[in-house]
Amino acid sequence: MSLPTNLVTIHPYFKVHPGKETEADAVMEKFVATTRGEELCLFYEFTVLGDEVFCREGYAGAAGVLHHLENVGAVLGEMLTIADLTRLEFHGSAEEIDKLREPLGHLNPGFFVLKRALER
Repeated sequence: MSLPTNLVTIHPYFKVHPGKETEADAVMEKFVATTRGEELCLFYEFTVLGDEVFCREGYAGAAGVLHHLENVGAVLGEMLTIADLTRLEFHGSAEEIDKLREPLGHLNPGFFVLKRALER
């Protein structure tokens, strides 16, 4: 499968508060339902390891990322009442990552710039 050259992925990690696992599962379902209609979303899924929740998500360009974050703002706020955001990363080409630095810099994320990739 070829990935789009403007692919940007978001890598948020959450640590669920003790006893809030069932609530976190319900919020993950809200995230999925809210994201389902986003045209620039290429993939979106949650994986869990104990009390750690990871969302693996990819978008067509920085515009897709910014739209998504605006779209899920309320759901993210709900998640942050039952879990801590322990790490946040954005991965993509320099061109796309540079479009995110100013609007998302206040989140103090890691901005990872693509250097090498397998091309098919």
